[in-house]
Amino acid sequence: MNKSKPFEIIAVQFQISRESAKYFLIRVQKSFRKEKPPHQVILEFMNGQNFESLPKPHQVAALMNASGVWVYPLNPPPPTPLDEEDLYGSA
Repeated sequence: MNKSKPFEIIAVQFQISRESAKYFLIRVQKSFRKEKPPHQVILEFMNGQNFESLPKPHQVAALMNASGVWVYPLNPPPPTPLDEEDLYGSA
């Protein structure tokens, strides 16, 4: 039986730190309003998707919701940061 925790599996799979993997899973959970999916459900869903690189947490949550894996209301996506060009305009 595999005793690895979901964040450890994500850390190895996407070659990120364990802390970043924990943060990622928490951000996926926070994408939902009230009912939060367990880390194991998120991991199982991601394994079925064959992501080549680590997607954005809200993207994973939206895909889980659309596919019927976790059909609870989503929070709005976080605002995307503006590029430097957008902040200062083109010269």
